[in-house]
Amino acid sequence: MLNGGSMLRNLYDWTMSLAGKKSSERWLAAIAFVESSIFLVPADVLFVPMALARRDRIWRYALVASVASVLGGIAGWLLGYFAFEAVARPVLEFYGKLDTFDHLRQSVDFSTIVLLLVTSGFAHLPPIKVVTILSGVAHVNIWLFAFSAALARGARFMLLGWLLHRYGEPVRGFIERRLTQLAMAACTTVFFSVIAYRYVAH
Repeated sequence: MLNGGSMLRNLYDWTMSLAGKKSSERWLAAIAFVESSIFLVPADVLFVPMALARRDRIWRYALVASVASVLGGIAGWLLGYFAFEAVARPVLEFYGKLDTFDHLRQSVDFSTIVLLLVTSGFAHLPPIKVVTILSGVAHVNIWLFAFSAALARGARFMLLGWLLHRYGEPVRGFIERRLTQLAMAACTTVFFSVIAYRYVAH
């Protein structure tokens, strides 16, 4: 089980420190990749200060983060499909997400998993690593998975990029404190609306 506060804080601070390095773009790609399957800190933590420091490169950074995140999601899918017991289960246990995974595995069907791919990719609802691994375990079609992940992750990073390009530093506090909460609220509304529609329709 992950020891919450101190480890998360250390990971957050370490990730933030990478923004000032010459290799920051490679670090952004690496963190966006592993976030989708095994890493705890979201790539937004690195993307935001990098984008603010080089606003002329915002769209490049957004593209790098989006592509790397989708590739990382595919890695998570592969872990779920081919190596759940050997690799994915220990990762989920380490982060304290195994109960969340088991609950989703038992309670959702194929179409709901596809919907969760969009909500987790855009708003981390539920955590993206949980859904990418679940998609592999459930044998979601890899092309459908990649399309859904690209749609959601691309939308998130492009939205972040647009906000930072348009408003700059003044919007940073809003992004760090409120954007994810608002995205989660919107995705929650969409998710339950779809579930309610399906329930009424059937």
